[in-house]
Amino acid sequence: MPDPSAVAVFADLHEESRELDDLVGELAVADWARPTPAPGWSLAHQIAHLHWTDRAALLALTDATAFAGLVEEAVKAPDTFVDAGAEEGAALAPAELLARWRAGRAALDGALAEASPGAKFPWYGPPMKAASMASARLMETWAHGQDVADALGVRRVPTDRLRHVARIGVRARDYAYAVRGLAAPAEQFRIELTAPGPTAPGPTASDPTAPGPTGSAEVWAYGPEDATQRVTGPALDFCLLVTQRAHRADLALTADGPDAGRWLDIAQAFAGPAGPGRAPGTSR
Repeated sequence: MPDPSAVAVFADLHEESRELDDLVGELAVADWARPTPAPGWSLAHQIAHLHWTDRAALLALTDATAFAGLVEEAVKAPDTFVDAGAEEGAALAPAELLARWRAGRAALDGALAEASPGAKFPWYGPPMKAASMASARLMETWAHGQDVADALGVRRVPTDRLRHVARIGVRARDYAYAVRGLAAPAEQFRIELTAPGPTAPGPTASDPTAPGPTGSAEVWAYGPEDATQRVTGPALDFCLLVTQRAHRADLALTADGPDAGRWLDIAQAFAGPAGPGRAPGTSR
């Protein structure tokens, strides 16, 4: 019997990709060359990178030997293999790149659904179960989708799919220290994030008496309730932080305790070297 939680994350990954497809599917050819907040990366680079990584995930699920070859290539050029993969795809005609990305997503959806729930598959970091791989793909799709949205001047409506991104960000706490050669704090943190909610009427400049949202917002909580080191704030802001799509100074996150504060300065949800992040004041 399929694991209901795994089926849910597979569906969320499909929906996250479809939402990004809605942003780029009807773009004019010239728009694919638009620069994004990632230095040197156009819209085409962003989609090409997602296609390249989807292909790697598909091989990890279906052909361990072929995936091992990709790992060997990465070991030979650890600082350039990601950019090289994006550059190769970005050189394609936009219609061809879009078609390949869509076909790759469909193949990955099928492989995830067919994967044995308890099996672990190779990756560039520790081996992962199919559900964890889907969560990681969703995180990356959302993050690169944010770059696309920023380049197009689009403000996306956050959804509860962000819970997958937030969970990875929390679980990757110690990795953020390790990748910088730092010792992680022994104490666990308490993280309380306000989940995205439905858009509700509220006060406006033209009608300051309009009622605001009612009811209590859902909170996603992680870690022991009595922890002295705490992080609170909107789930969207936390996800923007851990994917390094916004600088901490531009986000409504609060850290109680010096260790929690230090973590917010270095947090990252993605594998690989510590990223440079975004400069203050550059986020939409």
